Amino acid sequence: MLVIRLTRTGKTSQESFRMVVAEQSKAVKRQYLELVGHYVPTVQPKVLKFDKERIAYWISKGAKPTETVASLLKAEGMADMDKYIHFTTDRKSKKKKGGDEPAPAAAATPAAEPAPSEQPAETPAPEAPAADPAPEADAAAKEETPAA
Repeated sequence: MLVIRLTRTGKTSQESFRMVVAEQSKAVKRQYLELVGHYVPTVQPKVLKFDKERIAYWISKGAKPTETVASLLKAEGMADMDKYIHFTTDRKSKKKKGGDEPAPAAAATPAAEPAPSEQPAETPAPEAPAADPAPEADAAAKEETPAA
């Protein structure tokens, strides 16, 4: 299968790329059928030059551009590149701390029971008096121990 891809050239930190048509099974930096353009991202403004007619010819012969090449060509105004760009939406979401519940189930619960949101103001009042008897019980236990 033929692909239109970028092959890296240039020194370290001075990247430049050739846009080539090659057999997919061939090594990236080795043999290619035709050089159809080049891309230099390290200069300002970035340089992208390619032969639009030759790319259209190779696509008509069955060559498929890689996602990177397709996005570069689309940015330069070449038509019908959307079918070669695959947007990945199945990335793993970051886990929230303390919650392993699925989001749809959590969203359905508040919609079904709106009344509990009004009751939390009454709940803390009974807890406060319950905490006071515990120190009194400890004091009573201390008084009984020395007497025995």
